[in-house]
Amino acid sequence: MPALASHRKPRTRVRTTTPALGLTTAALASVTLLSTQSATAAPAEPKPTVEEVQKRVDDLYRQAGTATQRYNEAKSASAAQRSKVDALLDAAAERAEKLNETRRELGRYAAAQYRSGGISPTATFFLADDPQSYFDQDQLMGRMTSRQQKTVADFRTQQKEAAAKRVEATKSLETLTESQATLRTSKQQVQQRLAEARSLLSKLTAEEKARLAELERRKEAEATRKAEELARRQAAATKADSAAEEETTQGGTGSGTATGGAGTGTGTDSGYASKADQVLAFARAQIGKPYVWGATGPSSYDCSGLTQAAWRAAGVDLPRTTWDQVKVGTRVATADLLPGDLVFFYDDISHVGIYKGDGMMIHAPKPGANVREESIYYMPIYGSVRPA
Repeated sequence: MPALASHRKPRTRVRTTTPALGLTTAALASVTLLSTQSATAAPAEPKPTVEEVQKRVDDLYRQAGTATQRYNEAKSASAAQRSKVDALLDAAAERAEKLNETRRELGRYAAAQYRSGGISPTATFFLADDPQSYFDQDQLMGRMTSRQQKTVADFRTQQKEAAAKRVEATKSLETLTESQATLRTSKQQVQQRLAEARSLLSKLTAEEKARLAELERRKEAEATRKAEELARRQAAATKADSAAEEETTQGGTGSGTATGGAGTGTGTDSGYASKADQVLAFARAQIGKPYVWGATGPSSYDCSGLTQAAWRAAGVDLPRTTWDQVKVGTRVATADLLPGDLVFFYDDISHVGIYKGDGMMIHAPKPGANVREESIYYMPIYGSVRPA
């Protein structure tokens, strides 16, 4: 039996791999889960190109300009409403004082009636807050002198006026509150647009910033080219007008009047030219001062704040916003622009500059920039006006 046992093939002992299989399974599960998450996750948005950033930043600045005009409008309305409310409150206080004085006079009449043995209802009439209920008592009115009757009539009138002024002041205060709410909303919109623009620009690499600067140079060069072309056309039109006027004068008509062209029209009179000189002198003196939205000078300006201040220097009061300034004066074509005219931009009329001649303007461009000279073709033109 032992010999037989020696011929048995030894049994191979199999090592268990359960722990290893457990680790492998967990690792595979993790890989599978990560793969599934990667497949289902939303793809990252591609980084915008420099051209897209430029367009977006320009749009944000334009939107900020629009919000600035809303801010300016609400600020002007709020200031005007505050003045109106103050005037109404003063008027209400004045009427209240008159009412009290009349009440005191009625009290004196009542005391005199009492001392002279007058009936009690008379005193009640004079001292009552509302003597209306006693007014129709003929026997009582008959005891009063004409002066006393007039005092009673004045009392009634003053009561009505004081009540009316209190109602009007209350309504004006409500309007003022609405204007102030609009002011806060517009201010927040401006700040949001500018913050978004700054955020976009801050994410650009040095190479992208250089690319953006190159795009701006190209844009400025194209705008300058168009300005020079306009200057040539205007110069040619002025020369043609002068030749036509000289020919007409030599022909003996003596009219001395020409029509058409950039150098003609009601704006060519010496009065307008004199005012335009003052406007441009003021505007040139502001070059280099920073754009600050909502600012009206003297250390900083927004676009309509600059045009308003410049024309005020020439004795002409313009409204505060671009939306109101565009309604002042006479509309003129771009080809007929004269120095001093106002040029408005964008479909929403959110920007304005002062034409200086040769296709150029002086304007307060946008946050981060200073008052400067620039081609009127740097932005899409909406229209132009001659303020005076």
